[in-house]
This record gives sequence, C-alpha cells and structure tokens, in this order.
Amino acid sequence: MRIVSIGEILWDVIGPTEYLGGAPLNFAAHARKLGHEVYLVSAVGEDERGRRALQELERLGIASEFVQVIPGKRTGTAEVELDPSGKPMFRIVRPAAYDSVRLAPEQTKRVANLQPHWIYFGTLFHASQPALASTLRLLDRVPSAQRIYDVNLRDGNWSLAAVERLASRASVIKLSDSEAECLDASFGGEGEEASVKHFCERWCDQYKCKTVCVTLGERGCAIFHDHTFTEAPGYKVEVADTVGAGDAFAAALVHGMEQAWSIPKCAAFANAVAALVASRPGAIPEWNAEEVGRIGGV
Repeated sequence: MRIVSIGEILWDVIGPTEYLGGAPLNFAAHARKLGHEVYLVSAVGEDERGRRALQELERLGIASEFVQVIPGKRTGTAEVELDPSGKPMFRIVRPAAYDSVRLAPEQTKRVANLQPHWIYFGTLFHASQPALASTLRLLDRVPSAQRIYDVNLRDGNWSLAAVERLASRASVIKLSDSEAECLDASFGGEGEEASVKHFCERWCDQYKCKTVCVTLGERGCAIFHDHTFTEAPGYKVEVADTVGAGDAFAAALVHGMEQAWSIPKCAAFANAVAALVASRPGAIPEWNAEEVGRIGGV
C-alpha cells in the first residue's frame, strides 16, 4: 500500500530528552513498520534539528522527496508536559519550517502520479490558509485515494472552519473522546455508549464520510462504519507516555481496513498497537507484530 502523509515534522521535547514527532510523521513511521510505502509532505529548517530529522526519516524508511528544507526557518518543536497518567500537554512553538511548506504545481502533480491508496492529514499543519489550500488542491488531484483525517486538536492551533473543511474531504475521521466533546456539545450528555454512537452517526451524516472512529484511551475505541456501530475494549499496559499512541492507532486502523478485515478485527489490532506504543517512551518506539500479538491484537 502506498500512503502520503501531510503535515508537521517537529521534535517533542520531554524534559531533557527530544523525540522526533509530529502526528503525520508518527503515523508515517508506524505505517512503515506495518510494511507500507510512505511519503511525507512537510518541511524542516536548515539547522541541526532538521539534519537529524532527515537522518531519522532515512533510518525509518520514510520517503523524504517532498520534505522541503527551508532556509532561515527553525525545525518545529513542541514542549511536552506529562500528567501522572502519562497523558501529554503540548506547547507548539510557531512559526516553524513546516509553516512554510508550499507545493508547487509540478510537486502536486508528482504526488498525484504516485496514485496513493491513502492520504493522511491532521489539523495543526492546516492552521494557516495557504497550507489548507495546498492540501485541498492535492486532494482534488487524487480523487481515488482514501483519506483519513486525524483531528488531533492542539490548543491555539486550530479553527472550527478548518476542521469542518478537512472533515468534509475525509473517508475516515478519527478523533479522541476529549476532542469529540470539544467539537460537539452533546457528546457525553447521555448514556455513554448512546452518546458516542449518536455522535458518530451525526458526523458520518454531516460530513458524508464512510467511517468515524472515537478513541477512548485505555477503554479502547468506538467505530461507526457502514451504518454499524462497534465498540472494542482496550488493553491494559503500564503507560510510559501516550505521545504517538493515537497516531499508531490510526496507522494500524488504515492497515486493517486496507486488508479488508472486519471492523472488530481492525479495532482490536489498532487498540493493541496503540497500547504497545503507550507502554514505551516517545512517539515512535521500536515494536513488532509479534509483540502486538502478545498484547492481544490480531
């Protein structure tokens, strides 16, 4: 499977340690671990962090043909604080190199010529109108690709208008329960299962997408697909931090859907991959399919 992932490259600064991250990069790295061909559309600065990022992309096997190097701009960073449960709070430092990404017409054509099976995009990268317009043009050039929109709201780095425009272009929308509550005041206002189900139904209807997935942390996930609602329990692990766990979930979900697995099987696999990643520090820890199986995934 060929995947194009669009968005930010940044370094997550957690205490004295830096981990390469950014949701689109994390997604790309985990998709690559699952055996897929992945291209990243992003940018780094002409600085030491940018050089390290490009070296890491090569090591991870992610194609960097569409990763631009922007002179005079800093490679992105996010200052991360973890609460006692390992849940992160992010302070995104902007402007960053990825804010200057512009796809020239010939680059857009080159991406389209790859004929990707899936295109991934999130919200943070699209806080600027030029970035949003660039992505929408690219989506128009590849109408056959499935699109996963991983909402990933970050304080001060999103707008409802951008969320609505991106959601309307998605085949699959994935978001957390806290993001669903932020975007829809009725979420959580009734019995929990009914609330999640009604939210998914409304969003599928509003944005004309095939699938809406709500992640529920250690409780697993809920997926509404083809008018059928599925809940899948999570797997209990000792959490190191949850940075990147949702991105790993998204990659595993796309993997399962592309294999034409049943939705319960996709959900179990994605929950297991996310749990494994949460049990290790950083957004892109080492893991393999055998370890996922031991946790309980497919």
